[in-house]
Amino acid sequence: MERQRIDRWLWHARIMKTRSQAADLAAGGHIRVNRDKVRKASHTVKVGDVITLYWGGRVRVLEVAGFSAKRGPAVEAETLYADRSPPKAPATPTREATRIARVPGSGRPTKKDRRATDRLRRPGS
Repeated sequence: MERQRIDRWLWHARIMKTRSQAADLAAGGHIRVNRDKVRKASHTVKVGDVITLYWGGRVRVLEVAGFSAKRGPAVEAETLYADRSPPKAPATPTREATRIARVPGSGRPTKKDRRATDRLRRPGS
């Protein structure tokens, strides 16, 4: 195989759970192949093409390394592409992680305590 439809390739590579999800992603304009926007699921890809897709709140950059005749196990699917995605952004601290520990029953916070709390809630202040 020299070429394959992008919806089939995304499904065989286990990037998408279903082929119809892959087709919807392509039709929605969320996929680029070599910087060109794809509007049809029938767009063909070849070895060496770089696929950029936005799905699940994340940008993924994949380089096509091969094809498969059928959808196989995840170990085989990982051989179909090289992941060139940027690293994930660090998670923002949760509200509980930024709380100031106070001793129960110590009374109301002082002005100094409130300023310390404000500094934690507004980084850069």
